[in-house]
Amino acid sequence: MHKFQVGDVVRTRKPHPCGNDTWEVMRTGVDFRIKCQKCGRVLMLPRPKFEKSVKAVISSCEG
Repeated sequence: MHKFQVGDVVRTRKPHPCGNDTWEVMRTGVDFRIKCQKCGRVLMLPRPKFEKSVKAVISSCEG
């Protein structure tokens, strides 16, 4: 299981209505705040829903 960090860019299973499927993690914890890389929309998702919707981690802020 991947440990998500602020600044990670993730790809989701379903695209956003704007057509983009890459998101930047802005906050972690019980809820995740993610920002669409194309239109800038910010969403708050509960952890289980976020973890289920992530298909891949594109770039990670490791160290």
